[in-house]
Amino acid sequence: MDSYWVAVFWSLIPTVVVSVLFFFVLRSIIRMDRTERRVYARIESEERAKRGLPPVGTSSPSGQ
Repeated sequence: MDSYWVAVFWSLIPTVVVSVLFFFVLRSIIRMDRTERRVYARIESEERAKRGLPPVGTSSPSGQ
């Protein structure tokens, strides 16, 4: 019976390790994307301020 649990353990370890690696890689990609968007928005707002344009959220839609 002891060898049964060892076999179960060794058969589950690769799946768990790959799942943990996938989680951390995906989490880092999402964090990098969020940071990049935040920096891009800050740069865009600085450029709009330099040109005297209103912030992105306050301009009226072009259709109205």
